[in-house]
Amino acid sequence: MNGEARTTTCCVVGGGPAGMMLALLLARSGIDVTVLEKHADFLRDFRGDTIHPSTLTLIEELGFLDELERIPHQVLRTLHADVNGEPLTVADLSALGGRHRCIHMMPQWDFLELLARKAGENPNFHIETCAEVVDLWMEGSRTAGVVYRQRGETKRLRADVTFACDGRGSVLRERVAARVLDLGAPMDVLWFRVPRHEGDPDEAFGVVRPGRMLILIDRGSYWQVGYLIPKGERDRVEARGLDEFRQRLAEMAPFFGDGRLAAVDSWEHVSGLRVQVNHLARWFYPGLLFLGDAAHAMSPIGGVGINLALQDAVAAANVLVEPLRQGRVRTVDLARVQARRWYPAAATQALQLLVQRRIIRRVLGGRVVRPPPWLPRVLALRPVRTLVARVVGSGIRPEHWHSAPAGS
Repeated sequence: MNGEARTTTCCVVGGGPAGMMLALLLARSGIDVTVLEKHADFLRDFRGDTIHPSTLTLIEELGFLDELERIPHQVLRTLHADVNGEPLTVADLSALGGRHRCIHMMPQWDFLELLARKAGENPNFHIETCAEVVDLWMEGSRTAGVVYRQRGETKRLRADVTFACDGRGSVLRERVAARVLDLGAPMDVLWFRVPRHEGDPDEAFGVVRPGRMLILIDRGSYWQVGYLIPKGERDRVEARGLDEFRQRLAEMAPFFGDGRLAAVDSWEHVSGLRVQVNHLARWFYPGLLFLGDAAHAMSPIGGVGINLALQDAVAAANVLVEPLRQGRVRTVDLARVQARRWYPAAATQALQLLVQRRIIRRVLGGRVVRPPPWLPRVLALRPVRTLVARVVGSGIRPEHWHSAPAGS
């Protein structure tokens, strides 16, 4: 290895939503924290771009909501679907109480840049880019830090606690031989952009037809389009050709039939998401804690993955700031984070699995699915509207930042 090992109090592996929010909260609390991000920047497309009401509330608690709202974004208040010609309002966020009753659609890189900038206002925050963690640094059975590659050099970073926030493809899962409980998913998603024209629908919506499902999200100048396909079928979709692909899209969204689909002129413009739904049986090990997608990979249903990752980070900071200040973080302290956050993650995944089994699997299997006549009436009932809005907008057990600042 090249050079001497550096030392920090907390090493955060991965500069995604969980990692950057956790680093911000720890740095604000006077804890020395270093983020290792394997990419050179945050600029990657088709990541989760939803900022939910509970996140807006959190940012308001942290005091920089005005800065967040100055970032260009679209506002999403209702979720609609066209199910084989029958309109259905799935969720209406105006039913939420409180100030924030909408979802902000914002490029994730802009959100992460804001978190990094706010964290950087604290002298004990450090971020290393192009730093790919390749292994854990073990001392006996305890994680003492990480080994990472940066610009051709192999380096080590010692830490009192390492936080694995490295996503659903977590390398550190493999390094501790973590037991992953795979819950399965019947679909993958193809994401791409289509130009948006004046006169188009003005909010996100879904389209359901036998064998096909489409998600359209208004991003201002373009539609972010998600096309659901059966698990592992991308090669078969590509083999049928772009002409057939574009024809299917135009059949599902007729306003695309004006020639704008010519923008999808290469499969290189179509990004594939291999959907996973799984979670670790155990999130914590001596000196190591998994958070966000590294602990529980979520389906894209509801766009709630970011929300859960951020709430994991808040819970971890609330639980661990005092032990970190006192220099005595025990494994039982790390276990307390999982004890608080496993239920929200598991309950959310259970709801996603229900939608996958009862709707998505049937639709992609070619069945004609229609909402029962009573469903729109039930969804229109105020208690039901409120419950659905809370699950989508706030999640199960939303977290609030309550740790005192350093020196208080």
